[in-house]
Amino acid sequence: MSMKATPPESPGQNPFATLGLIDEILAVLTELGYEEPTPIQTATIPPLLGLRDMLGQAATGTGKTAAFALPMLQRIAKEPGPRGRTTGLVLVPTRELAMQVAEAVHRYGRKLGVQVAAVYGGAAMSQQIRTLKRGVDVVVATPGRALDHIRRGTLRLDSVRILVLDEADEMLDMGFAEDLEAILEATPRERQTALFSATMPPRIASIAERHLKNPARVTIARERPAPGKAPRVRQVAYIVPRAQKPAALARVLDAENPTSAIVFCRTRIEVDELTETLQAHGYRTEAVHGGLAQRERDRVMSLFRAGKIDLLVATDVAARGLDIERVSHVVNYDVPSAGEGYLHRIGRTGRVGRTGVAITLAEPREHRLLRNIEAFTKQRIEIARVPTVADLRARRLERTKAALRERVVAGGFDDVRAVVESLAEEFDVMDIAAAAVKMAQAAAGPEEDEREIPSFAPPPPERTFRPPKRGARPGKKWVKR
Repeated sequence: MSMKATPPESPGQNPFATLGLIDEILAVLTELGYEEPTPIQTATIPPLLGLRDMLGQAATGTGKTAAFALPMLQRIAKEPGPRGRTTGLVLVPTRELAMQVAEAVHRYGRKLGVQVAAVYGGAAMSQQIRTLKRGVDVVVATPGRALDHIRRGTLRLDSVRILVLDEADEMLDMGFAEDLEAILEATPRERQTALFSATMPPRIASIAERHLKNPARVTIARERPAPGKAPRVRQVAYIVPRAQKPAALARVLDAENPTSAIVFCRTRIEVDELTETLQAHGYRTEAVHGGLAQRERDRVMSLFRAGKIDLLVATDVAARGLDIERVSHVVNYDVPSAGEGYLHRIGRTGRVGRTGVAITLAEPREHRLLRNIEAFTKQRIEIARVPTVADLRARRLERTKAALRERVVAGGFDDVRAVVESLAEEFDVMDIAAAAVKMAQAAAGPEEDEREIPSFAPPPPERTFRPPKRGARPGKKWVKR
C-alpha cells in the first residue's frame, strides 16, 4: 500500500503528526510530554499504518513499544472488531515486560476506549479468565500462558488482525519456540504481523520467512561502547565485613529484586556453601563449578536460560564460554584481583542494548583493589550503604502497593464489595483499606531480618609525604593524592 505524502510540519504542529497518527493519539502523546519520535518510531509507524508486515531489529530502550502500539491502537479505532473479541495480540518473553507493555498500551489508548489485558504465568488463572470473558481489544501475553488460554478456549484468536512478537530472540532463548509456532498457526492468515528482535539469528529469520508477508525491514543500530568499557552497566560496591557477606548479599538481592543474576565466587567450596545459604533464603539457586559433571552443568544452564532459577552461583573457570544474554545482575561475592577478571564478569550483564547492574561485596581492607579496578576500567564504582531494616520495610510497602494497584486495575470486586460497605458503616474507609494492606503484607510472608548489617564508608583519599622544597620552613607537608 502506498503512503500519501505528508505536508511540511508547521511551527506549532506535533512532530508525530507527520507520521499519520490520528488526533486522539496525538493528544495523548502531547499530554505525556512526547516531543519527537525516536528513529525506530519514525521508521516503523508509517509502514504499520499502511498495513505492512514489519521485521524490526532494535534493542530495548529505543522506543519500540510505542512504535508498534500506536499503529495497533489506530487500526483498532478505525476498524473496530466484533464486540468483545480480541483484535490485537502482543507476545513478550516475561511477566514484567507483559505488565509494562500492557500499561503503555492502556496509556496511549485512553482516549480511544481500548480495553487491554496482561496475561502471564505466575498469576491467578481464574482472574485472567474472568477478564478475558468480559472482552478485551488487546491482549499482551507471555507465550506459555497465552497457549494455556487458547487451549481452554478463553483466548479466541479468530478476530486477531494485528500480531506483534516483541523481543523474539529472547522468547526463543527461553524455550518458547514451539509455543510461538502454535500461536502463530492459530491466528488468521490475513493478519498483520510485526516481529521485533535485538538480534537476527537464523531462527528468527526462519520465523520471519514463514509467517511474515513481504515485510518492511527496519534496523536501528545500537550504540557501541568504547573499548574496555562495560556498556549500560550500573556498578556499585558495598563494604562489609567478611562474616556479614551472606546476610548482606541476601539483603541487597531483596532490595534489587533481580530477574536473573550470576554470583561469582573464588572457590568451589564457597560456591556450594553460598548456594545452600541462598536456597535457605528462598531463592531458586543452582551452583556451577568445575567439580560438576558436564551433564549436570548442562542441566543447570538449561534451567537458567529458561528462567526457572533466579540465581546462578559460579566460579570464574565454570563461567568461561557461557553465552547468556538475559542477565539483569552480576554479583562479585569476592573482589576480583585484576581488572580483566572484573570486566569479564560484569560483561555478562548489560548485553544487546539492555541495562545491567554489577554489584561487588568488598571487605574494608579491599578498597585498594576497587581503586585499581576503577583505574583499569576508567569507570567509577559507586560505594553504597547496605540497605537498612527501614529500607527493606519501605521497599516491601512499595511491592505491596504495586500488587494492590495491579489487583485494582484488574477489577472484579462484586463478590466482596458488600463486606467493605458493611464495615464502612462502623469504620473509616481509610482505616479499612490500611487494615487490608496490613493483611496483604502478613500474607506475603514474615518480616525480613531485623538486624542491622555493619556498612563501612570509603576511607578519605590517601595522603603522601612530599619533602619540603629547599629553603622552606622545617616540618612535614602532607598533600592529598
